[in-house]
Amino acid sequence: MSTFPNTPLLSADKLYQLLASRFANGYKKLKDIPPPALLKNSQKAASRIVKAIKNRENITLIGDYDVDGVTSTSIMILFFREINYPLTAIIPNRFTDGYGINANVLQRVHADLVLTVDNGITAVEAAEICKDKGIDLIITDHHTPSDKLPDAYAIVNPKLTDCEYPFKEICGAQVAWLLLGVVKKELGINVDMGQYLDLVALAVIADVMPLYDVNRAIVQDGLKKMMVSQRPSSIIIRDFLHKQSISSEDIAFAIAPRINCAGRLEDASIALEFLTATTVEKAAKQFEILNNLNNVRKSTEADTTENACFYVSENDKIIVVAGENWHEGVVGIVASRLVNRYKKPAIVFNIHEGIAKGSARSIGDVDIFSLIHTQKELLEKFGGHKMAAGLSLHASNLEMFKSAINQEAQKLNPNDFIPKEDILGELESDAINFQLLDILEKFEPYGEGNPRPRFLINNAELLHVKLFGADKSHSRLGIRLKPYDRQTIEIVAFRRVLEVPEDKKITCSYTVSKNVFNGKTSVQLMLDNIYR
Repeated sequence: MSTFPNTPLLSADKLYQLLASRFANGYKKLKDIPPPALLKNSQKAASRIVKAIKNRENITLIGDYDVDGVTSTSIMILFFREINYPLTAIIPNRFTDGYGINANVLQRVHADLVLTVDNGITAVEAAEICKDKGIDLIITDHHTPSDKLPDAYAIVNPKLTDCEYPFKEICGAQVAWLLLGVVKKELGINVDMGQYLDLVALAVIADVMPLYDVNRAIVQDGLKKMMVSQRPSSIIIRDFLHKQSISSEDIAFAIAPRINCAGRLEDASIALEFLTATTVEKAAKQFEILNNLNNVRKSTEADTTENACFYVSENDKIIVVAGENWHEGVVGIVASRLVNRYKKPAIVFNIHEGIAKGSARSIGDVDIFSLIHTQKELLEKFGGHKMAAGLSLHASNLEMFKSAINQEAQKLNPNDFIPKEDILGELESDAINFQLLDILEKFEPYGEGNPRPRFLINNAELLHVKLFGADKSHSRLGIRLKPYDRQTIEIVAFRRVLEVPEDKKITCSYTVSKNVFNGKTSVQLMLDNIYR
């Protein structure tokens, strides 16, 4: 019996129709970005920033150590650099400061005005400290607000219940960029806000924002900007990728992890100095450090993942695992790996000095943030959104938390846990051609909300597997889709060593991409999941 009995056979026309249906409401352009002034409190926040600039007040910016936070901070720094106004920027260190604006960070802040980017929506205590110090606090964030909001001068967040900004799914860098647009208008100056689109696109992709509506337009134009921008960091990114055009997947899988690993393993200032470098030499030096850190991250992550697997309770609906002195910077990636391996949500904690700090990742339609919210009485801190969250609690409460959240998960619809495979259908071997590439390119960029099309190979004949690469760690599969096919197709599986099974049969999914090598363009099939 077929594993996928209802998978349609796709013609070029049918594929085009399926992809076009994702954009039934039409395609947005940059001119369709809603006015920044629709963001609640943006005008109030901008007026306070302009007042601080005109009165030569001390302004301190507090960011976050992930890609969105570092990029948000970079955009702010570059804008203030362009208007020639001093800005003190702090990105808290994950290990010594903790997350976002907090009491630790505020000990070293001496300012009249404090801005946050990509954090602060739950910083109730920090807001009180700012008030006591006579500091005006402006919070810009995009994370889901809790029941109690910080008592700040202004909060700019599209997810505020009474915010009229029509498109809510924007990242921290977008909120910061939009606010600066209001500041620019208030100052009455001529600054090209489009020059930051490459950085905004980087954040949208890295923070897994849905790539439809205005996000699609921002990423499309941002990737084009990245190809021509003379910003040193963009020059280095182009040089590293060495491609005729940059895709959202290039950013997601090659660039974002390198920027992210600075804050995960050491200090986000390394990545910040890369994105804001004033010379190509400085950008190249910082990128080399990021590259080295990324190699360390890979090995640390692999070791921790294998370790974490020993603690997985197979019968639990939500995986909750913890380890003493696991590297705090990789627990989020390890959670993602466990989700992929066990096909269920995962929360991974590092325990240090009695405190468990964790990252959660979800699957299907399970709202992991809402699940965690049900256990807020046990938690010290938490924040995030439907598919990912961060949290901390006393290690002594871990078992109670694990039991309680799994009890809560029992109430969910079992269908919520089904991974969204997004397999569109099967292609005949003669349909895998340059016309297929043209169709796929028309609907780029791909990512969250507009996943790259995945196709099925169902119960086909696996003729051979050839290993390649310097260490023979990649596989090239030769497959005959149907017994009557005269031609075979070739699928590449990077970083996977595979063998031909005894029955020489394979059921798998794959994606299609353009491969340009030595000036020659070809259609490349990339192995995704193997089902049998």
